[in-house]
Amino acid sequence: MVKTGGKIKELRTCFGMSQQELAGKLGVSRPAISQIEKGERKIAAEELIKLSEVFNLSIDSLLDLKKEPEVILQEAKKGKKIKSQIRINIPQRNLEKFKEVLLYILNKVGSKPNIGETVIYKLLYFIDFNYYEKYEEQLIGASYIKNRFGPTPIEFEKIVRKMIEDGEIEKIKSSYFDFPQTKYLPVRKYNLDKLNNSNEIEIIEDVLKKLSDMNASQISEHSHNDVPWLTTEDGEIIEYESVFYRTPPYSVREYSEDI
Repeated sequence: MVKTGGKIKELRTCFGMSQQELAGKLGVSRPAISQIEKGERKIAAEELIKLSEVFNLSIDSLLDLKKEPEVILQEAKKGKKIKSQIRINIPQRNLEKFKEVLLYILNKVGSKPNIGETVIYKLLYFIDFNYYEKYEEQLIGASYIKNRFGPTPIEFEKIVRKMIEDGEIEKIKSSYFDFPQTKYLPVRKYNLDKLNNSNEIEIIEDVLKKLSDMNASQISEHSHNDVPWLTTEDGEIIEYESVFYRTPPYSVREYSEDI
């Protein structure tokens, strides 16, 4: 039961959900979720059914302890979500681009007191989706989950862990107006050879100029009014194609009247 609870906790974390959010979806209290994750409470049959719906898994897959949600940092054909295993394959090109864009952000604005983990999530989201809307190509191509705090890149945790191990960034715990904050500081400068497209730099700089002074609450609220977030179900991956239905305050592309 402890292992099952541990898997539920890992799934919840992967989908960017708090215990309170998952409790609301199951119709139980937050302490009940805590007890389930610690293996101190059995999961009722109806709760298993709801869990399978929340995480897009069959009950068999949910109880199969060998199928752990994971992010694969290796070469693969495409970074796609396989619902039965929650597996994100990251091609080497995307991994390198993710690292350099993150280092670019941290070198440019990471020292600002408001730039914590939540703000970084949203900066990455707007960089990725703005670039896709304007050029119909992937920049980083990360996978973003919808949760109540706004878009969250699934790959972030594992890539950052590797960057810390490789001595490329540092992770520190701090506070911002008495709120706990996780900050990342660059140990090395970004590699422009990996960002050799002037269009990429233009989009990144534009996002940083417009949004990097926002705090976590402000940028989360800002993301909540973007069409890709609005048209996605809670816990689901936000589809890049939805950027083409953006409203004027968010759109970065001029469309002809025919479109």
